[in-house]
Amino acid sequence: MERDWVSRSKTGAAVGLALMLAACASAANLIPVTESPRQIQIQQSWQLQAGDRVKQYQIAAGLGDLSIALKGGKVYAPFTGRIQPTINSCVLFSTPEVPAYLFRFCGLSQPRLGAIQQGEVIGSGDYLHFAVLRKLPEGTWTIVEPARSMLEKILSKP
Repeated sequence: MERDWVSRSKTGAAVGLALMLAACASAANLIPVTESPRQIQIQQSWQLQAGDRVKQYQIAAGLGDLSIALKGGKVYAPFTGRIQPTINSCVLFSTPEVPAYLFRFCGLSQPRLGAIQQGEVIGSGDYLHFAVLRKLPEGTWTIVEPARSMLEKILSKP
């Protein structure tokens, strides 16, 4: 009888250890990629920007951003590129395919950071605040209107 209990106890410990290792391996996939925040200088300047706070409320978007009701939907990488955080809780997507442009995404819950392949999920959320920035010759960035085809690319899986 005592041997059965010892045998069951060892089996239980082995199963518990296996479950714990599986949980740790799963959690390792959730560890975010470390990316340094990227700061860019935008040619247009407004007093209030996305990420600023007024009382206890955070501004989610500003002039030049297009707001889309995602309702929990996903946003996809339009090209192979890189996702970097900004200092105001948005992310910037850059790609060598269109080096003179950056895509700014605000409002995403736990966006993916680092290298990303075309069609992979950047993040999801209730609302997306999206802006396209074009680099000017002097090195600053200006907000430009996004093309409908670009919006279709980021809102649907290829």
